[in-house]
Amino acid sequence: MAGTAVSRRLGWRVATLVDIVRETATASTLVLDVPGWPGHLAGQHIDLRLTAEDGYTAQRSYSMSAPADGDRVEVTVQRVTDGEVSPFLVDEFTVGSPIEIRGPVGRWFVWRPRDTAPVLLIAGGSGIVPLMSMIRARRQEHSKVPFRLIYSVRTPEDRCYATELARPDGGLDVSYVYTRPSDGPRRRIGIVDITTGGWPPDFAPQCFICGPNGFVETAANILIALGHDTHRIKTERFG
Repeated sequence: MAGTAVSRRLGWRVATLVDIVRETATASTLVLDVPGWPGHLAGQHIDLRLTAEDGYTAQRSYSMSAPADGDRVEVTVQRVTDGEVSPFLVDEFTVGSPIEIRGPVGRWFVWRPRDTAPVLLIAGGSGIVPLMSMIRARRQEHSKVPFRLIYSVRTPEDRCYATELARPDGGLDVSYVYTRPSDGPRRRIGIVDITTGGWPPDFAPQCFICGPNGFVETAANILIALGHDTHRIKTERFG
């Protein structure tokens, strides 16, 4: 997903797909080996570029779903209907195949282990991806910073990382908002979801919101109305 503009100093590298993890019926995590990868911060993203036999190229930005781990880079890709790149990456890309990668990109929508404030993560759909990188970075660093995640998704079957998020993880609380449940009416994330699943404003949490434009606007406006400091609300949107 898109973010801060790419620095001109960043060049393209050739990565190799070494594993594929199916997350849902429409999303997969691609595990890439990138020789000489410089590392990245939780919340950053990369550009991926495909080149056809006739020389045509297409590139898209994707958030990384895991913290730095040597030369390994992981991105979770959601298939977009009628998309040019994501259907290939989710359904046709095979282990052993090369792909060009550029990054890491973005230094604002990131969580650093040295930060000690409570963290509130609000995800809409595939907006969970960079937030999952933050959750995993917290675990990797054995951080004691308390995290709360509010994950809005259509149905339970559409949840990415469901098994991992269900495991006991001291200091991480997860709540879900199902917008198109099979046993009820459609709904959107609301003030009750954020007040019950989030932190009160006097805790001065860092707030990270990622998802579609409308979702991000709604969640951010609720946080502001509740009295959260606007300077502590960071957003990343797509669509």
